[in-house]
Amino acid sequence: MLRLAVASLVGTAIEFYDFFVYGTAAALVLGPLFFPTFSPLAGTLAAFGTFGVGFVARPLGSALFGHIGDRHGRRPVLVVSLLLTGASTVAVGCVPTYDSIGVTAPLLLLVLRFLQGLGLGGEWGGAVLLTSEHAPAERRALWSSFPQVGPAVGFVLANGVMLALSATLSDAQFAQWGWRVPFWVAGVLAVAGLWLRSSLAESPQFLEIEDHARVPLADVVRHHWRLVLLTAGALAVGYAVFYAVTTWALAYGTERLGVSRTVMLTCIMAAVVVKGALTPLMALLGDRYGRRPLCLAGCTAIVLWMFPMVALLATAEPLLMFLGFLGALIAFIAMFAVIAAYLPELYEPRVRCTGAAVGYNLGGVLGGALTPIVATALAEHGGRVPWGVGAYLTGIALLSLGCFALLPETRPAPVVAVEHVAG
Repeated sequence: MLRLAVASLVGTAIEFYDFFVYGTAAALVLGPLFFPTFSPLAGTLAAFGTFGVGFVARPLGSALFGHIGDRHGRRPVLVVSLLLTGASTVAVGCVPTYDSIGVTAPLLLLVLRFLQGLGLGGEWGGAVLLTSEHAPAERRALWSSFPQVGPAVGFVLANGVMLALSATLSDAQFAQWGWRVPFWVAGVLAVAGLWLRSSLAESPQFLEIEDHARVPLADVVRHHWRLVLLTAGALAVGYAVFYAVTTWALAYGTERLGVSRTVMLTCIMAAVVVKGALTPLMALLGDRYGRRPLCLAGCTAIVLWMFPMVALLATAEPLLMFLGFLGALIAFIAMFAVIAAYLPELYEPRVRCTGAAVGYNLGGVLGGALTPIVATALAEHGGRVPWGVGAYLTGIALLSLGCFALLPETRPAPVVAVEHVAG
């Protein structure tokens, strides 16, 4: 289990590195380079628009790779999705800017970002199912949380590279070629991930399925549509909070508050590191007390914390910003640490790869694709403290809280040992 869990963590970290490095670049440099005819605000919004395309592609990737996972196995999904995401990320680093090829440049960004999202939409379902379906029932949340640590590792890797380049290069060098380096690094990481995943065994639960769904997506839409909508609505707040912290706040802090890139990246990365370290602990609580109670608690904490978070961000003080981000991400991981066990348990094995992944990634469309765009627009029309962003995030949290309240608990009943006394 440890070897399998680590392989899932590393692979997920690599794929999320690919996805996150684009978000950081969108917040820092893509607007002026690919949309130079726009105003600074419009350029940032346009860059976040290409960022959002990746989220739109993720449910499509879930349907495509979910079909493969439910028909042919979870293992092939991990290999193909990693290849697709890695290749498209390296290609982003090679796209000429608007000054070189005109409007073709942002169009190429859109296509490659779409392919990134397509690959990532398949990655999560394959990695989570391969781990959760091997895990013992009483520790399923713990072992399934390893792939959930992957996004934190990928984010720190992506932003660590960006931070190192930002700190060592001049603004002109960073804009000219420095921002491309993290995208090229993705190629090396993809090769390492493929080598690590080449020897993984297929899921035992998949091998036990005798009646495979002919068209898994059709079965999910026909028999589980309500569950898909509820899980998408429930997970929307997690995406909204995470990308508000890691993408929108980065742009807001550097552009509106005048905080340096280095300081903003350091504050955000430090909070993400703590979030990643706490993931297994939250998962253990999910194994002991149930998946649904942790999700409800995390969602409630987000409702209470969004206004304090934006107020702390507006101070532009590094320690206070870090505390604001940390509180939001701890509430976030209380939910997402157990989701990797929770979602697969909600679906029958024959359509599990499709159902769990589609619900998970639809939540990304609702919460992740729009949040940087909406938050940027709301903050532009507010005062120094972006209360409108706090209200927007609180509203999404209330929606998700209602969806979680309608979902059932799935934690397996604990096995009680019974002693038989002879005589």
